[in-house]
Amino acid sequence: MAGVVGGLTSLVVLAILGFSLLGDGGIGPRAGAVSGGTASRETATANRLYGTGALTPVRCALPPISDGAASMRRFMDVLSDCLDTVWTRQFSKIDARFDPPKRVFWEEAGRSPCGTYPSPGASAFYCPANNTMYVGLRHIVQTSGGEPLSHFAVFARVIAHEYGHHVQDRAGILLYGHQEMERADVAARTEASRRIELQAQCFAGAFLGAERATLPMTREQYVAMVLDVRGRGDERLPPDQRDHGSGRNYAGWVIRGYEGRRLEVCNTWTASSASVR
Repeated sequence: MAGVVGGLTSLVVLAILGFSLLGDGGIGPRAGAVSGGTASRETATANRLYGTGALTPVRCALPPISDGAASMRRFMDVLSDCLDTVWTRQFSKIDARFDPPKRVFWEEAGRSPCGTYPSPGASAFYCPANNTMYVGLRHIVQTSGGEPLSHFAVFARVIAHEYGHHVQDRAGILLYGHQEMERADVAARTEASRRIELQAQCFAGAFLGAERATLPMTREQYVAMVLDVRGRGDERLPPDQRDHGSGRNYAGWVIRGYEGRRLEVCNTWTASSASVR
């Protein structure tokens, strides 16, 4: 997971969007995304990033995770460094500048421009207002349902998902998504949120798929990751809070990215409504 988006019961939530009980990647509104600046529909449906093909692997080798926040911090830093390199190279394919996100890996409670943390059930979120990923060093384990630390892929996907929100932000897709969430009715708002979240899932899968040669993604690791993601679906929530996607789709878009790898397979904005429920 990686942060969690809260229910969309009112527009006020858009001001602190970033936490929810089940989902995984949380986001808050980018500075000016709701009240200033616009993005065309084509920014999301026909973004140039989709034509850049597969991510170029950087032979990312992650350190093992042991008990303690220091070990998890090393794991997150190495993984984030790999993500920085991979996505910077991908944006260079379209001659676009890419500034990596800032990172806050927390142990103690704190505040961001997108709200306070931690929040019940949430371990991480991305805040577009200051282009920063926030991840709880201990919370990421606590919200995994007791997943063994040896199942590193479960935790790697959380970081890669939140990083995916930053990719959306840099590409202008997140701005368009927030516009849709602001002016639509509740059903359309939650669907726009799901398209954002499921695309971040797919971007995370594309990264893990690109790095499969050096990340020891054994069958056990892969199954653990998929089961963890499937368990984060929001189908049990009321319709107005279903802002991440069902377990089937939440896992399905990770698999789509992992197996397809090409970023064109991650275009949730032209996908059917059924595939983003």
